[in-house]
Amino acid sequence: MADIWVCPNCGSTEFIYDPHVGEIFCAKCGYVIEYNIVDEKREWRAFEPEQREKRARTGPPTTLMIHDKGLSTDIDWRDKDVHGNPITGMYRNKMRRLRMWQRRMRINDAAERNLAFALSELDRMAAQMGLPKRVKEQAAALYRKAVMKKLIRGRSIEGMVSAALYAACRMEGIPRTLDEIARFSKVTKKEIGRSYRFMARGLGLNLHPTNPIDYVDRFGDALGVSARTKKRAKEILQEAIRVGITSGKGPTGLAAAALYLASLLEGEKKTQREVAEVANVTEVTVRNRYKELVEKLGINVPM
Repeated sequence: MADIWVCPNCGSTEFIYDPHVGEIFCAKCGYVIEYNIVDEKREWRAFEPEQREKRARTGPPTTLMIHDKGLSTDIDWRDKDVHGNPITGMYRNKMRRLRMWQRRMRINDAAERNLAFALSELDRMAAQMGLPKRVKEQAAALYRKAVMKKLIRGRSIEGMVSAALYAACRMEGIPRTLDEIARFSKVTKKEIGRSYRFMARGLGLNLHPTNPIDYVDRFGDALGVSARTKKRAKEILQEAIRVGITSGKGPTGLAAAALYLASLLEGEKKTQREVAEVANVTEVTVRNRYKELVEKLGINVPM
């Protein structure tokens, strides 16, 4: 704290934090530097490990992946009471009716139905693609913004969900191509591209062109090359970007060519067909980009 605050009253840099009143004050003159600090610890005390587990009432965190952000109550689908004993007879029928009304009450209007369907579709696609939670949350946030700005009206829900997922992948630095998104989507690549451009204009997204270096690790893992080869491919691409020979060229083709070139230089030879299949580009693209890298960067490839 000494690097952050200086007491305006006496110039001291020694402070005391009082969690009971939520204040930070000067240790010499008592001047209050900050007050109303929120105590983020638990609201109860536990003296044994068993008590800590039993008395944890915090529950799961809120998430954008649920249409109501996970704030509503959810009745468990299992017909068991709090002690784990099975519920039978009229109580089981009563719980089923409560469960049914709970589902109906959680979704009140058409907007919430739209959001519930869209987020479930988003979760399905992200799970099949093996994307991390931060990408799903970012995509859900983009879709919610599109709903608030009424960009969804008259457009395919699946298309806008796919567009949000494509944009979120680029924003989080783990880009996926439109072909990869379309493989797990219910709409075509053309529809996803159209929806993405519409969403980007409507939300004012200003995403930079995808960096081919972002594809190297994923393509390299799929090829089974070593970390040394992947590092060499990144160095080749960094030099190519510095020289300015990557402008106007597809990032996946460049990443594939750099990996092919690095595998030759590091003695882990891969065929152009293997690299092309992993990057989902043609062998001609790999060959052309490879020749450009070798010629423009002056790299001597061992025969």
